[in-house]
Amino acid sequence: MALAPLRALVATCSAALVLISCSTGDDTTLAGKASGSGRLTIAVAYDQPGLGLRRLDGTFRGFDVDVARYVAKELGVEEAGITFTEALPSEREKLLTEGKVDLVVSSYSITEKREEVIDFVGPYFQAGQDLLVRMTDVRITGPESLDGLRLCSVANTTSAQFVRDQFAQSVELVEYPNFSDCVTALLAEQVDTMTTDDVILAGYAAQNPELLRVVGKPFSEEHYGIGMRKGDPASKAKVTEAVRKMMDSGEWRRSLEANVGDSGYAIPDPPKLAG
Repeated sequence: MALAPLRALVATCSAALVLISCSTGDDTTLAGKASGSGRLTIAVAYDQPGLGLRRLDGTFRGFDVDVARYVAKELGVEEAGITFTEALPSEREKLLTEGKVDLVVSSYSITEKREEVIDFVGPYFQAGQDLLVRMTDVRITGPESLDGLRLCSVANTTSAQFVRDQFAQSVELVEYPNFSDCVTALLAEQVDTMTTDDVILAGYAAQNPELLRVVGKPFSEEHYGIGMRKGDPASKAKVTEAVRKMMDSGEWRRSLEANVGDSGYAIPDPPKLAG
């Protein structure tokens, strides 16, 4: 073969290899996997009205779900390419460290302890811890009134222990795997109150307006972050930019209004993103 045609062939093959490499992406990174495969697995809550709810028809709805979809699309993944899986609070770090999911978007409070294990992008939302009580119960006016009462929360969350440490040392802690379990126990009078973030409680109160109410005296600040595996700074920067775009475009507020506005929850301004 003549030298010139050989060079042309080599150049053509090299260009083809580059094209293949670029189209598949580096699947060892989150962004590379998203752009290369067009697929992501994202953990969300299944039982948090207004934030993450799996409906009877198998579809998902909520603010956290909208955040997950927006970020995925900015990374090159359409909705059909997203596999949603359940983010049980006790399993969230494990889902990420074992590579079972790519992102966790599930009212996931940023804490120093969790940051030892995973990375966070955020905060993309700021909530405040509050209490959910039965409509007729006038005993509970705030966390300092809980001594001797039964307080329900979810395993591997920070809420209940914070109440005991800071406000009511003799409160009886009751833990369940899911938030909806606490709501069921509260309605059945097996516990006296439930604690978690106010935006989550507002969703449950809206589902049971004649039976449940939020005390309405937040006593902490909870900063929600998107959980992802450590050691992927380029992908973290891209996820951060996607969240910032959602906030700046107005889509962040529109999602909150659509998902929790009817509960009477006051829509806050977007928090300042780190990074």
